[in-house]
Amino acid sequence: MKVAFMPGDGIGPEISAATRKVLEAADRRFGLGFTYHEIEIRFEALRKYGSTLPDVSYAQIRQADALILGPVSHLDYPPKDQGGLNPSGELRKRLDLYANIRPALTRKGLGSPTGAEFDMVIYRENTEGFYADRCMHSGSGEVQVTADVAIAMRRITRDASIRIAEAAFKGAMQRRKKVTAVHKQNVLKVTDGLFLSCCREVAARFPEVEYDEVLIDAACAHFVRRPEAFDVVCTTNMFGDILSDLASELSGGLGLAASLNAGEGVAMAQAQHGSAPDIAGKGIANPASLIGSSAMLLEWLGAHHDRPDLVKAGRAIHSALDTVIADPATRTGDLGGNLGTTAFAEEIAKALGAYPAA
Repeated sequence: MKVAFMPGDGIGPEISAATRKVLEAADRRFGLGFTYHEIEIRFEALRKYGSTLPDVSYAQIRQADALILGPVSHLDYPPKDQGGLNPSGELRKRLDLYANIRPALTRKGLGSPTGAEFDMVIYRENTEGFYADRCMHSGSGEVQVTADVAIAMRRITRDASIRIAEAAFKGAMQRRKKVTAVHKQNVLKVTDGLFLSCCREVAARFPEVEYDEVLIDAACAHFVRRPEAFDVVCTTNMFGDILSDLASELSGGLGLAASLNAGEGVAMAQAQHGSAPDIAGKGIANPASLIGSSAMLLEWLGAHHDRPDLVKAGRAIHSALDTVIADPATRTGDLGGNLGTTAFAEEIAKALGAYPAA
């Protein structure tokens, strides 16, 4: 199985190397048969090929079995017509990675700011909405009409709404069988009206699943007040992006926030946080987000390719993360510990029971 790493910018190369160390340990324990390939994107690809996501790299991406994308500093890239493509948005669009799945749960030994324990997962539609780089067939979804007037367009389609709802309800069947659709239909009557009608249509096909609907502003309040009431949250692109960051902060911080982009037959692990250039190269970045995202990827690949060994490996990595994070002595600095990026990954490998003898 070809595992393709796109290390990204800032702390991306460091946390990607740490994630590979953990995957190598999982491979030793479960005999997964991984081969690793690093694919050029970001500034080095821009200098070499004139694009941060060149055609040669995209061709290699299409040939890989497993995709792992590190954080990118796309706000620092030149304009798109000068080669400054955002690899994250481009790959979500080109590969039709329509479901952005973001779990958020409190962990043993780490307190939540609210004091509540919870375990939820957000299913965020990933290909349209208010995102200007992916809501139009060509061109941008934002236009500046005059020097003083700017307009953004929001695209919501039946097909995209149905399939994210289906993904959410299928996910709920593996959990506590509850789906909450988050929306702003009282203001966005047409677009969120269409989204909600699709959620209701899918809900009717899953009578075993409890279904409710919550306004986005109320959802933010309820996340803080009673996060334990949520199981699976299904929502549109921008709302999902905002809610998942809130949920992650309430469960320990973005450094722990895993994220999977999934489509039909292809998926990509991606850290939920940014590239953190202020700490790049210092060896102190917490790699847990990308490690957890890669564990999600293994579980997804195992389920879609009838590979129980991949499912077991993904679950073992999640368990190893829990074990290491629960111990104050084996946490990274952002969690109050003293370990750096590499040492933390080595502890995960040891917890997997597959770390090579000295």
